[in-house]
Amino acid sequence: MNGALKAAWALTAFVVVAGLLLWLLTGRAVFAVFIVLGVLTGIGAWITGRTTSKGDTP
Repeated sequence: MNGALKAAWALTAFVVVAGLLLWLLTGRAVFAVFIVLGVLTGIGAWITGRTTSKGDTP
């Protein structure tokens, strides 16, 4: 796992946790957008991590 992929996972965790906490603390459902964005970031990180192969690196 490279640095960019680690950063993507950290961003995913931060956004999802922040969205969940803000939603629970404020009661405003608009923070569900944070959770959706976090999940989309996680999907992107997973796809990106799955498409790299060790044979392609010089």
